[in-house]
Amino acid sequence: MNARQAPVFPQWPHYDEAEREGLIRALEQGLWWRMGGDEVNSFEREFAEHHGAEHALAVTNGTHALELALQCMDVGPGTEVIVPAFTFISSSQAAQRLGAVAVPVDVDPDTYCIDVAAAADAITPRTKVIMPVHMAGLMADMDALAKLSADTGVQILQDAAHAHGARWQGKRVGELGTVATFSFQNGKLMTAGEGGAVLFPEKEMHERAFLRHSCGRPKNDTRYLHLIAGSNMRLNEFSASVLRAQLSRLDDQIALRDERWALLSRLLSGIDGVVPQGDDPRADRNSHYMAMFRIPGITEERRNALVEKLVSAGLPAFAGFRAIYRTDAFWEIGAPDESLDAVAKRCPNTEAISADCVWLHHRTLLAGEAEMHATAEIIADAVASA
Repeated sequence: MNARQAPVFPQWPHYDEAEREGLIRALEQGLWWRMGGDEVNSFEREFAEHHGAEHALAVTNGTHALELALQCMDVGPGTEVIVPAFTFISSSQAAQRLGAVAVPVDVDPDTYCIDVAAAADAITPRTKVIMPVHMAGLMADMDALAKLSADTGVQILQDAAHAHGARWQGKRVGELGTVATFSFQNGKLMTAGEGGAVLFPEKEMHERAFLRHSCGRPKNDTRYLHLIAGSNMRLNEFSASVLRAQLSRLDDQIALRDERWALLSRLLSGIDGVVPQGDDPRADRNSHYMAMFRIPGITEERRNALVEKLVSAGLPAFAGFRAIYRTDAFWEIGAPDESLDAVAKRCPNTEAISADCVWLHHRTLLAGEAEMHATAEIIADAVASA
């Protein structure tokens, strides 16, 4: 590549006085766990309201959010959970750690979200849940999934780890009538380093989840009752105070990322051999967790070398997710009763995307227009020499 000055992107995580004030507020209240303080309670109310949900439960991380949600949806040994094959491994391992079988299905080659027809074909009498992942903030086809759920009785769990603030046909994640989970890991659109949340459409499931996330103990328990089996997934007060500040600027950041992606995706489309992630007009608010694009026909080895070039040129670039069934972890527990080759054969889009996809961290889209042009130029040079 030609020598040039590397573009400068905002640091992530972003913080200011709001986080500092929140941390001091949590510190000085003198009660640092959720059973005594008010930061977690306040964050849950604010996050639920922001996403149009009746109830929110904050937990330790996004993986635990998935595990807890699935457990409350009666997922366990002898059941199956359908997951997209192109996703982060937590989507499948959350089900597998509960003793369920994770069944990977293919994704759409344009949006990278779950292929609803493939999910329908994978349903068996043991299927409890279909888990769409809103890839990079672009929501999956929630209309088709809602119909599939109504026709079959299989529950939908939205993995919204990438989709804070996203909308489908004007409806927020919590207004779509299903359980949904979020992650607040360090790279996410809102972060406290770690953390997660579950949105529930009804009170009873939320109350059951509260018990399970707190070792089975009800609120204000002084007698160690432990009403149901659970674990300790409680979020602490300090993390909640930071997340309250992060939530306060989410909408403005989404608006900026959306504006920048419109420019960057247009520039990427003009590069020979580069295909940006597609869109679905029904997903009328994309939160843009990643700026994703494909280089169809490139080998995985050449794609990985290209990513290294982008990083050395100053871009926060990463290779796309490895197909979950091409990880050793997937086959350790709760794998389907079929060979890797058989799974790969029914997931041709995942096979291709996993080899040719590149993504840029969302802080790229918080930079100025000049940085979008510089980013596209760097990518064009790297692809031309790949």
